[in-house]
Amino acid sequence: MDGFTHIDENGKANMVDVGDKSETKRYAKATGRIRVNEEVYSAVAKGSVAKGDVLGAARIAGIMAAKKTPELIPLCHTLLLSKVSVEFVFDDKAREIICTCEVKLTGRTGAEMEALTGVSVALLTVYDMCKAIDKRMEIHGVRLVEKDGGKSGHFVS
Repeated sequence: MDGFTHIDENGKANMVDVGDKSETKRYAKATGRIRVNEEVYSAVAKGSVAKGDVLGAARIAGIMAAKKTPELIPLCHTLLLSKVSVEFVFDDKAREIICTCEVKLTGRTGAEMEALTGVSVALLTVYDMCKAIDKRMEIHGVRLVEKDGGKSGHFVS
């Protein structure tokens, strides 16, 4: 079971003990995309979706989700996040909305899951608010793009 820290020697789920690790500054950045039709793309860009401010709601949802990651993902540690940001940019050529979530903290374990959860829920919120216009929207490319801090150091994808 070498390399699988969430499984004990008997193959059972195990929350990793991080109590002996020293606290360091941690950072994680994740991104993802939602591909939409022209009507949704235009309505979100103009802020004219009937349900309201799509990106404003999605930003808040992403921040809230990052803070609640341990309630959603089994065995995740509760972290005291010092910063969570969720931003959106439009890719006109691909007709996609790109979401990025950045998370910062000082702690004993990283914030990758929080950043990934933030992006995922933000994009799901865009879907939810626009599904009356386009049920074929596609969320894709959710991934960690950077992390820093801890034993494994700096990672850039």
